[in-house]
Amino acid sequence: MIDAQTLDRMTRNEADMAFKRRVRTIFEWIEPTDDKVILDCACGRGFYLNMFRYVSNCRLVGLELEWPIIEKARRHVGHLPDVMLNNANIYHLPYADDTFDAVILSEILEHIEDDVAGLREVYRVLKPGGVVAITVPNANYPFWWDPINKSLEAAFNTHIGRGPLAGIWANHVRLYERDALCDAVRAAGFAIEEERAFTHYCFPFIHNLVYGFGKPLLESGLLPRAMANAADRTTFDKNNGSILNPINLGLKVLNFFDRKNVMSEPVGRSTVNLCVKGRKSS
Repeated sequence: MIDAQTLDRMTRNEADMAFKRRVRTIFEWIEPTDDKVILDCACGRGFYLNMFRYVSNCRLVGLELEWPIIEKARRHVGHLPDVMLNNANIYHLPYADDTFDAVILSEILEHIEDDVAGLREVYRVLKPGGVVAITVPNANYPFWWDPINKSLEAAFNTHIGRGPLAGIWANHVRLYERDALCDAVRAAGFAIEEERAFTHYCFPFIHNLVYGFGKPLLESGLLPRAMANAADRTTFDKNNGSILNPINLGLKVLNFFDRKNVMSEPVGRSTVNLCVKGRKSS
């Protein structure tokens, strides 16, 4: 198992406190031993692939539907050894039955219309006894994580799904109740071995700040190099940690709000994420 110090190092630049716990959960549920073949579906910009390559020599495959995103993944991780990137659809995975030891399915199911069909394809390509690590946004999310959508839901039974104010609903078909997630996972054939829900305490409007404002600013290339290095998920060694850097000062504030959070909150408590560890029968 990867030690806590290494996990902290890989997420030291992270402003999304829920993402830090998603990383920890995935590495606890999928041990990155060198003999494994692991699929990240969908891989996005390649953040998990980068971390798994940082700590192991396992074979890595990243699948992504959107071509502009996979181009970004190629820039981030395309140069790394034994990493294959594929442009494909979760409903028709281009892999043989029983190919992978583990599949990362992080923040994906909420984007697709038929989540059970996607999960069944993941089940097909997993080896018998293989593990899927699933994370999704919780329908019962904390008010301060996304006050705009929480207020719209309460007052008008609606939400913003596109643009810089979309918050937790950005480009999502649904958010998940705990039972609905478990029902979908079981319907696809998986046995559920563990469940988690985390990130209750949070800085106000943090989703909008990180993804609506911070991410576009970082990708624009307009930040000074020291600030960009301190905000970059893809690098672990370029941030010198100086408190004079505004990004590092901001991270200290966010970590202060995060200090009371635990890796698994009680059932029914508002959290940013729900997580399930599923296993294919042997």
